[in-house]
Amino acid sequence: MLKPILKELKFTPLHLLLWVGVWLFYTYFFSYGSNNERFVFWFSTSLLPVTIAITYFISYLLIPKYLIKKKYLKFSLYLFYTVVCSVYLILIITFVNLVFLSNFNIKEMPLLTRNVIFVLILVYLVVSVVCFVQLLRYNHKAANRNKELENKLLEGKLVLKQKELYYLKQQIHPHFLFNTLNTVYGFALKGAEETPDLILKLSNLLDYILNQIEKPLVPLTEELKHIEAYIGLERVRFRDILRINFTKEIEKEIHIPPMLFIAFVENAFKHGTPIDGFLSIDIHIKTTPQRLLFTTQNTVHITNKSPESHGIGLENTRKRLESLYPDNYTLTTTQKEHYYQVQLEIQLES
Repeated sequence: MLKPILKELKFTPLHLLLWVGVWLFYTYFFSYGSNNERFVFWFSTSLLPVTIAITYFISYLLIPKYLIKKKYLKFSLYLFYTVVCSVYLILIITFVNLVFLSNFNIKEMPLLTRNVIFVLILVYLVVSVVCFVQLLRYNHKAANRNKELENKLLEGKLVLKQKELYYLKQQIHPHFLFNTLNTVYGFALKGAEETPDLILKLSNLLDYILNQIEKPLVPLTEELKHIEAYIGLERVRFRDILRINFTKEIEKEIHIPPMLFIAFVENAFKHGTPIDGFLSIDIHIKTTPQRLLFTTQNTVHITNKSPESHGIGLENTRKRLESLYPDNYTLTTTQKEHYYQVQLEIQLES
């Protein structure tokens, strides 16, 4: 029972100053209406160890072991035992001082020392004040500990989120690269004159990917240049059958996660089908201080399988959006007889 007290208890100058103050407090009150300084001195001195024992027993054992842990029944029971024992000890101290300092003459005792109830009130007033301060200290430590745990939890979630986003980006890039290499490979097999130009454009695309992969955000204008470079690559592949319209309404320069739109653009080329001999693709982006709107629309036959069921590009983009803009984005798809449309709207923070 005493080990927790001895472990927690550290005598410091502050403790010493506290108990000197308590002893002066006792001598001041017990000397009221009495000139028997000798009795007051020894009575206060003999009462002080009992006060110290009760205070430390409650503060360093009962409060942390039972009260803080909400074991109220045991706390109340041990507190009752403590009060009973302290009453017994104070009665013995009063009797001993009466015998040795007053020779059984109760009239020689200072007035306030005769009243055991008053002595108990005085002792437990000191004990209550010290225990209350100690309880506040425990609560403060618990609050700080909870705050530290909460911060660590938030930091852990942030790290996991960053790792998840990095993993998704790593998945998107090989997926994008694989499709582009297939295009270059097809032209190389044919011995097409455009092959060197395709390789140069692919090199520029790879340079952008490698430079931006570690960045959480990039300027929107840089991302649009990357999309235009990809469109240039696809123009060479589709030649005269491609009709593409890329419009921009940029009211304000913003920063976005890299490679956020490329899956939608790539999907339009990969799963779009020519109608009346032409593959038509419309890409539109609009920004305001409050929102970003990105739309792709491509021609497709109604019998074609929904593009959403192909590959991992769109699925990973959805996961990134959910991680980056939870509850702040809408992604809708529309498929009709001759076209397929993807529309992404992101609510921007001020």
